[in-house]
Amino acid sequence: MQIHEIGVRPFRIWPTDLDIFRHMNNGVYLTLMDLGRFDMLKRTGAWALCKKANIYPIVVGETISFRKSLTLGQKFTIETGVIGWDDVAFFVRQRFVVNGEIYADAVVRLRFLKNPKGTPTPAEVLDIIGGWQGAQPQLPDWVLAWDKSIALPKGRDAAPSTWGGRPVR
Repeated sequence: MQIHEIGVRPFRIWPTDLDIFRHMNNGVYLTLMDLGRFDMLKRTGAWALCKKANIYPIVVGETISFRKSLTLGQKFTIETGVIGWDDVAFFVRQRFVVNGEIYADAVVRLRFLKNPKGTPTPAEVLDIIGGWQGAQPQLPDWVLAWDKSIALPKGRDAAPSTWGGRPVR
């Protein structure tokens, strides 16, 4: 598998995945998405190259939309693919699919960190893992708008918690 391809990983719903309504807990979706991304990095060989370079991915934003519930014992796959990047982060799309039908769809914004300190750009990460085949994908306008709308101040900048302009007491 290559980094520009869609990774597909099978799963099944277990009793520990369920919430009180007997369908997969929304938090489990995010946990399984981590596994889908890790699986893709492992199967492309990118994980070993990242470890050698002392870099690792972190999630800095994600959104998910649910269409149908996943229930006990149900088999499904997670499809994972890079949809593009900007100067700072990669954007990955992940889908929960049952028999070819989308049950949930998510977009994840990933940055890489360098151990012990540093933040390589997507271009630097691609140089480490062997590049991208073909032209850089154009990020859809809705992904750019989503990214802008959820942006938080940088970690060292102030980010007071207010609700509608009112402070929380």
